[in-house]
Formats: sequence, C-alpha cells, structure tokens
Amino acid sequence: MPAPISSAIDALRRGRRTVALGMATVVVILLAAAVFLFLNLPDANAFNARIERLFMENDQLRGATEIKLLEILAQSGTTFSEVLISYRMVIFVLLVFSTALLGAALVFLVTIVALNRRIREMRQAGIQVASLSISRAENTVTLNSMEFPLTAAAIETLAVLAEARMDDEVLTGVQIEAMISGKSSADCEEAAGATRIKRLRDALGNQLVSELLIKTIARKGYVLAIDKAAIRMD
Repeated sequence: MPAPISSAIDALRRGRRTVALGMATVVVILLAAAVFLFLNLPDANAFNARIERLFMENDQLRGATEIKLLEILAQSGTTFSEVLISYRMVIFVLLVFSTALLGAALVFLVTIVALNRRIREMRQAGIQVASLSISRAENTVTLNSMEFPLTAAAIETLAVLAEARMDDEVLTGVQIEAMISGKSSADCEEAAGATRIKRLRDALGNQLVSELLIKTIARKGYVLAIDKAAIRMD
C-alpha cells in the first residue's frame, strides 16, 4: 500500500514541477519577445527631433512660411508619438494575453497527459469490482452498489461471460453466439458474438466502465475482468 501512495505523490510533484517549469519558460520567452519588440520600436520623439535638426542645420528655413511648416510638422510628430505610445500599450496587452493563453494551454496539456496516463493505468489494471450480481428474473445487474437494468439478450450475454469467468475460460464470439442461441459452433459466426458484446457494452452505458469490465483479448475472445469470487447469479 505505501508504494502506490508514494508513487502517486511523486507523480503529483512531477506534474507540478512540469507546470511550474513550463510557465516559467513561457514567461521568459514572452518577456524576451517583449524586450526585443520595445527596443526595436522607434522613439516617440524621433520624428520631432529629426525635423528640429533639419531646421537648425539649414539657415534658409527662417521665413514665416517655413516656421508655419515647422509647427505643422511638430503637430504631426506629436500625433505620431501618441499613436506610437498606444501601439506600445496594445503590444503589452497582447503579450499579457498571450502569456495567459499559453499558460492555460500548458496546464490543459499537462492535465490531459495525466488523465491519459491514468486511463491507461486503469485499462491495464482493470476495474475493481467487489460484487457482481446478475438477476435473470428482473433483467438487472448490480455492479458494486450500482444497479443497471438490461435487456434479456444483454443479461444472457453477461450471464454467459460470468459463467465462463467462474470456469476461468475465455469465450470467442462464436462460442458466445452458440451458447446463447443453442446452435452448433459450426452454424455461428464470430461477428454475431461480437455484436452481442457490443450491445451489452452499450447497455451498460459508460464506455470506459464497460470496456474495463468486459475485456477483449486479442485472438482469444472476451472475458470479464473481475474476480470470479465476486460473481453472484440468480
């Protein structure tokens, strides 16, 4: 018991470290991109400074018309600097938004990976069933404390699987169809038994639970993945 608990705690710690490292990487990358963008943006007063230098270096630009032109150009430069400042704010907001989105995507990715790993472990270990009670009279099956109403055909399929599990047998689709229909194996097809298994899984509802409860063994057949001592039939 201590080993699985320790393993789960270690996995949780590794997941947290992965998220923290990923978040730090995202922030560093976006911070570097922000610094690069802001350093390469032109100075807001560059236009005004260039116009002022132009007029200072040319003595001929001293008339009223030239002074008026200077004022117009200065107003244009002021407008340009205001627009540039707004661009800086837009870039800053976009970078913050990108950081949030990338961080959320990283968290979702780690969560999905963890869930997939957990599902894979569940598939390998099978489902833990303390009791499986099959009632042919009421067409119901009780799995642990959960009761499922099934059709008569689904109950028969589950009963055949349960009887085979108590005998430690794996049934093919042909054997399942022959046992339920009463025909000889030569007159039955694998697809008919596979169809019965599919209908039983559909009747149980939860795809994950049904696939873990009724396992498919490659090139062998179907078997209930539970302890045979937990099976009760009436």
